[in-house]
Amino acid sequence: MAHRTLRFTGVGALSLALVGSSASPGLALPRPPIQDGAVTPDACAALGFAAAPSREDVRMTATRKVGIARSGQAMHESRAQVAPGPPPPPLPIPPVQRRLEPALAYAAPPIISGVPPVPRGVPPQQQDTERYPGAASNPVKRVAEEPVSTFSIDVDTAAYANTRRFLNDGSAPPRAAVRVEELVNYFDYGYARPASAQTPFRATVAVTPSPWAQQRQIVHIGLQGYAAPRADAPPLNLVFLVDTSGSMMGEDRLPLARKALNVLIDQLRPQDRVAMVAYAGSAGAVLAPTDGRSKLKMRCALGALQAGGSTAGGQGLELAYGLAKQNFTNGSVNRVILVTDGDFNVGISDPARLKDFVADQRKSGVYLSVYGFGRGNYNDTMMQALAQNGNGVAAYVDTLNEARKLLRDDFQASLFPIADDVKIQVEFNPARVSEYRLIGYETRLLNREDFNNDQVDAGEVGAGASVTALYEITPAGARPSSDPLRYGDKATPVSTSGELAFLKLRYKPPGGKDSKLIERPIGAADTYATLAAAPEATRFAVAVAAYGQKLRGDPWLDEGFGWPAITALAQGARGADPDGLRAEFVQLTKAAEDVKAR
Repeated sequence: MAHRTLRFTGVGALSLALVGSSASPGLALPRPPIQDGAVTPDACAALGFAAAPSREDVRMTATRKVGIARSGQAMHESRAQVAPGPPPPPLPIPPVQRRLEPALAYAAPPIISGVPPVPRGVPPQQQDTERYPGAASNPVKRVAEEPVSTFSIDVDTAAYANTRRFLNDGSAPPRAAVRVEELVNYFDYGYARPASAQTPFRATVAVTPSPWAQQRQIVHIGLQGYAAPRADAPPLNLVFLVDTSGSMMGEDRLPLARKALNVLIDQLRPQDRVAMVAYAGSAGAVLAPTDGRSKLKMRCALGALQAGGSTAGGQGLELAYGLAKQNFTNGSVNRVILVTDGDFNVGISDPARLKDFVADQRKSGVYLSVYGFGRGNYNDTMMQALAQNGNGVAAYVDTLNEARKLLRDDFQASLFPIADDVKIQVEFNPARVSEYRLIGYETRLLNREDFNNDQVDAGEVGAGASVTALYEITPAGARPSSDPLRYGDKATPVSTSGELAFLKLRYKPPGGKDSKLIERPIGAADTYATLAAAPEATRFAVAVAAYGQKLRGDPWLDEGFGWPAITALAQGARGADPDGLRAEFVQLTKAAEDVKAR
């Protein structure tokens, strides 16, 4: 392989010299290396990379081999005409070989607890071994007993794209795959922006009647993050960690991952740097740290990757973190970007152990973002464990358009953090609210005392990102979900205030150790008499929350509140919708109705 790389490099250098000499007679000066352009075999060979064979190349090679074999057989038969005899009987294909022939490249992974092995010879995508972290829906809490709700923010969007994938395939997503907060946070609600980076969040609050439950209200909390001008963003020190195992075969896996990372490469500036690690049965560095001007070199490194083998994801993580720390620079965003289906089966493969490893690594200041691909064996449990403990985001890429949204349109929000360990705490006033229920965030709940403990990890927020949370509350005087206590409530309602609740937000500057506090009351000025009078952002967020709860089969929605009502609510709050994301959501509500009806 080394000799072939040197030979290709020499050919590329000679070609460049010849082009230069034809342009100017006399002494030919060496031309500067090509910074970007089309990924061609010649261009990549000049940079030391051999492009991976395309599917067409593989097909042509197989056809050529068959042709050669047939030609040899014809020559043999023509020579045999001298002494004709009975033709030899055809060689039968043994039954076992015939059964395995279409899928010889796949092998059964080791048995994972509770998950049957993939039968040898069957492509992984034909087996449904997808894994999701199970979490029961949040219960209704009595304010007199538990007046305070605390949780870590979540700006992940993986559940929305993954749910969309299921519906577009004509099937209902598993209940555990539908995390309502990730559906709600998929959209931009146009919240008012902070005036400066000194206070990087601005809160928007609205209280409106619930459309799915009588005598209930929805408290809509929106937090908008500050976005500095792109030119002022710090340099990037990125390590692409690419899963090239056999489970990444298929157009919706490694080929789509290449396209997604090329979208990210498009956004790089000269001061940004990228290194690359690939892993299958073992891990290895593919690209040394390369500055943002050498985009073609990055593209060629991606193009040379091929899928095959088992999945040493833990080893890949160790190597990627080591490379990121080796090139760590203060003042830069140091981040590992993992693209995988999460199907780790060699080395460290237990989500709990990987969670501990990643949590320990984040102390170095290196963030981890996880982008999931594929279907059939997608391990969402692994993805969540890595992202939630690696100071990063988790997203799922089902199409190239989703890659463009994540890595082009939301480039700053995906890569440049403005706050670490962001926590929300809401204290409800028992004089005005008797019950509350947090919609979603089941895997992000914190203890009340965790809010002030700066040692407790929480979510990270990127530049310009927003966070949305919804509570369903029962106003005082309305019929509660549970019977009142026979011997009276422990807490004495505080009736001197007109506040419904008090909102607190705690965060750390990126890399900081001490948290800062933002707080505001929620009162009558935030209340709307009808849902129709509420802001467009509130109405659409409520529609998305209803969609998620309906998909999950949660018991909180009245039987009379069906899919047509959700579709109408979303359609009425589409607004300008320049990218068509809300229009797509309206169609997904109709697809969900069809799928659920079946």
